[in-house]
Amino acid sequence: MGIESDFVLLIYMEKTQRHRPLHYIRYQLIHFRHKLSFGRILLNIFLLALVAFTALPIVYAVCTAFKPLHELLAYPPRFFVRNPTLSNFADLFFAFEGSEVPFSRYIFNSLITTIIIVILNVLFSSTGAYGLVKHKVPCSNLLFGIIVAALMFSTQVTQIPTYMLVNKMHMIDSYLSLIITKIAVAYNFFLMKQFLEQFPNDLLEAARLDGAGEWRIFFGIVMPSVKPAWSTLVVFSFVNNWNDYFTPLIYTRSQTLKTLPLALQNIGTGVAVAGAMAAATLVMIVPTILVFTLMQSKVMETMTYSGIKS
Repeated sequence: MGIESDFVLLIYMEKTQRHRPLHYIRYQLIHFRHKLSFGRILLNIFLLALVAFTALPIVYAVCTAFKPLHELLAYPPRFFVRNPTLSNFADLFFAFEGSEVPFSRYIFNSLITTIIIVILNVLFSSTGAYGLVKHKVPCSNLLFGIIVAALMFSTQVTQIPTYMLVNKMHMIDSYLSLIITKIAVAYNFFLMKQFLEQFPNDLLEAARLDGAGEWRIFFGIVMPSVKPAWSTLVVFSFVNNWNDYFTPLIYTRSQTLKTLPLALQNIGTGVAVAGAMAAATLVMIVPTILVFTLMQSKVMETMTYSGIKS
């Protein structure tokens, strides 16, 4: 606390405790400052412990990926690597050497489907929410109620009717089956709607008076203004789809369409592939960390000012 804060506290305590001597008031002020400092120290220690608890699994995964085999099998296990090596990554590629599909194809499948799903997620959620909030849509309350109701059901609950629909459209074992089933997410629509409700209508009217069309308003004014919201959608959507194992398992048959999480199950188990599995774990988590690092400022802004209204 600064001098001004001490002065304010001193005046307050003098007014509220006039019957007390001045030296007692000063003693109470010093005691209050020490108590506040101690509370801040405890809070900082707790936050540091929480950050360490959250980060330790990631640090351990990174260290494990570079451990030689004898360190991987050491007992008791060591947390940090002592003799780092890249042989685990070579073992990971060699594990797919006899496969009809190269390891790079699985990475390509995961990247291309995840990127397309993320783009379509942001586009559909944003345009749908913008139309529902800023335009007079018939039965808009009913539509939003259906979307909110959809939040109560997990993806697994609707998997059977979704599979039947995709099969009826003859999309099984294709990239479309991996993409079209993931582009409509109720939570993404809900988040964008809550953000766009706080976007000023006067700004939209001013743009229309200047002759701007709806698409120009949407992409030139609205989307840059709600960047924290759709940046959060990018992170959530990328993490969920990059690590998705269930959807490719259901909708793909051929090896050429399998994604990385599904392909890693073919490595096997046992001591011989321990290093390859450690490297595969790092390969899976690095893209998500990179995406979050690039978007973290906007994500934190969304968490601080989420736009969620009651």
